[in-house]
Amino acid sequence: MGRNAAERLLAVIGYPERIPNTDGPFTLRVDGREVFVEVSAGRLVLSCALTEDDSMIPALAAYAAGRMLREEATLAFGKGNVFLWQDAPSDADDRTLMRLFESFTDSCDWWHARVDERGKGDMVEISEAVIRP
Repeated sequence: MGRNAAERLLAVIGYPERIPNTDGPFTLRVDGREVFVEVSAGRLVLSCALTEDDSMIPALAAYAAGRMLREEATLAFGKGNVFLWQDAPSDADDRTLMRLFESFTDSCDWWHARVDERGKGDMVEISEAVIRP
């Protein structure tokens, strides 16, 4: 029997820890952050919580349109969290899975930096007419 998409993702990224059950949702520790992994409806879905502070939603959402031009990760909110998610077909090849993981973790870094700026009061306010990067 072949490996499922989650098992193939772990192999292709060289994840050092053993995950006992890759059939259900599980969490990876990546650069001190948690990345949630789930295989659902024929898709491998990665997600990462950004903040539980829903007062940040308008400021973060202002970046979303511009980021959609640069990345495939999507900003979303629900269940008390603002989070980022990205997916790929569960039958994607290893190269696609590697690219999914790399681009998703890069996106997480960028969005976490915006959350940190906002938490420090450093987030720059830009005119609503501008599509932010």
